[in-house]
Amino acid sequence: MTDHVHDLQSVREATDRLLTAVAKLDNAALSEESHLPGWTRGHILAHLARNADALVNVFAGRPMYESAEARDCDIERDAPRPLEVQLADVRETHARFLAQTEQDQDWSRTVELRNGVTDLASNVPFRRLVEIELHHTDLNIGYELSDLPEEFTAREIAFLADRWSGRSEVPPVTLQIGDDGSGATRHTGGTEGTPVTLIGTGAELLGWLAGRGDKGAHLTVVGGPLPTLPPL
Repeated sequence: MTDHVHDLQSVREATDRLLTAVAKLDNAALSEESHLPGWTRGHILAHLARNADALVNVFAGRPMYESAEARDCDIERDAPRPLEVQLADVRETHARFLAQTEQDQDWSRTVELRNGVTDLASNVPFRRLVEIELHHTDLNIGYELSDLPEEFTAREIAFLADRWSGRSEVPPVTLQIGDDGSGATRHTGGTEGTPVTLIGTGAELLGWLAGRGDKGAHLTVVGGPLPTLPPL
């Protein structure tokens, strides 16, 4: 089982990094474009706050969001808020999330997320960590994929490789971390098409899997062209 205590500590550390970095911005910077098409930095901060509340719902056995439309409307509503309000919201919702995780509960139980997706309760802290870390890079304020903790990068590569496994629109792909072959190797994709091997740093491979950064443009590709992944 996943070590949720370890992951919750990582969530605390990642949230502190994000809040410290965002506190250096100003109101004008929040209205500027992030790395996510159509979203400003304010949209990302609003999403992170609402996601924390949504995960409290998950732990409490309630629907994660009232609806997809309500989720999107809440983010649009909260995106234009000033820096001080955004910071307070992320900080307070983070505290509510942690308080919910500190209650006595069965960490081996299955919980329901969005769109009918289910997972073990013990995996939810890592899912929150993914939101914090990847969206920190999305803010476009100097925190890059290469700045992510190595442990996080390795685990997210494994998670996303599993997510794309068995997808007929993705050819068989071998992921090799490190040019000398000494790093971990993962496999993803389906069974149809020409097998491809992608070689690069953890940050480069994560960029391809998550559709971020240069999206794998600097990977060494062996066996065919760089495959295009569906949106996350």
